[in-house]
Formats: sequence, C-alpha cells, structure tokens
Amino acid sequence: MEQTLKIIDWGPSAYTQSVNNQIDLVNAKKADPSSPDLLIFTEHSPVFTIGSRTGAESHLLWDQQTLKDRGIEVHKTNRGGDITYHGPGQLIIYPILSLHKRDLADYLRKLEIVIIRVLQSFEIDAGTREGKTGIWIEDRKICAIGVAVKSWITYHGLALNINPDLSHFQGIIPCGITDGYVTSLQNEISTLPEKKLIKERFVVEFKSVFYELGK
Repeated sequence: MEQTLKIIDWGPSAYTQSVNNQIDLVNAKKADPSSPDLLIFTEHSPVFTIGSRTGAESHLLWDQQTLKDRGIEVHKTNRGGDITYHGPGQLIIYPILSLHKRDLADYLRKLEIVIIRVLQSFEIDAGTREGKTGIWIEDRKICAIGVAVKSWITYHGLALNINPDLSHFQGIIPCGITDGYVTSLQNEISTLPEKKLIKERFVVEFKSVFYELGK
C-alpha cells in the first residue's frame, strides 16, 4: 500500500512543546501504522539544544547572564548529535516517518540528498563533509541534521539557515565544529527566495527521494 504524506505547518512554536507534540504524533502513528507520514514545518524562538553526543554540554560558551541578555533558552534533548541553535530565520523540518528498511544511516543519507537538491534548485552548490553531520558549502555549514527514532518512527530533523541571526552561533561550538563556520542562504545568494518557495521545493524533493527510492 502506498504511504501518503501529510504536510503540516506549525508556524512559530516553542521548542519543548514541539518535542512533546512530535512524541505524541509518533505514538499515534505507532498505534495506527496505516496513518499518513507527516512532514512538519516550524520556526522556533531562540534556543540552544544539546543532543546526546558525549561532551556536547561543553560546547556551550556563553554563561547564564549572557544567555539571558540575548534571550536564548537552553534545553537538553533526546535527538542525536551535539549542540546547535534554533531561532527565527531558520526553517525547521520534522519528518514523522515509518522506516520500513530500519536503517538509520540510509535515512540520514536521504535527508542529505533532499537538502542538497533543494539548495541546488536555488543555485547553491552544497554537499557533505567526511566525518561531519549536516550540509555544507565548502567549510560553511548551512543545514544541521539531528534525528531520533522510536519503534522505527522518526522525529526531530533538520534546521536550514535561511536568514537567522548568525551572531547567536558565537555562543556555542555548533555541532562541535572547530574547522568551519555557519552560514545562511542570505549570505550565499544575492536574492533570497521566499520561505514559501523553499518549503514547496523541499516537499517536491522529499517526495522524490523517500517515495521513489523507498524508506
């Protein structure tokens, strides 16, 4: 049976509430495996999220007063990976999918392909870096990826930098990067596409990769 994909746009959302909502959706999908896969778009208030990688907490550089002055929250989370930043100007994408192949590495590679294709459609030549997560333009990281699975249903996902406040990344060693820095679409191309167009392109490429190559 062909699996359907439902697109949901939460608009602005609080990070902790979005995680709770995702877990509820994962549990609902586990209870009803025939329900549609979900692709959720959102945008978070400024927050540093600390993943499950050993030593991730040590990559938070700002003290509590600086965090308060900057209006940035800090939350530990159960996704994979290191520390990263979410905030206005990012496109956050949470796929809630049943992984029939039960292959997390395959899932991550497919997410990478989707983002690379999306960026190529806006004439940005991006790719991966050996031994590092996310999507890069040479030594500039433009998209963070951190996922989790429960009963082989995915949650958490991707953060694509469209035009966020990049100075906020100075408060962390993002994803443990010591030989590169963070960039955005705004920094890389002369004309910034509307977020609506980026979402539409993401849906096209996501369907192409996940429902033609299998998941």
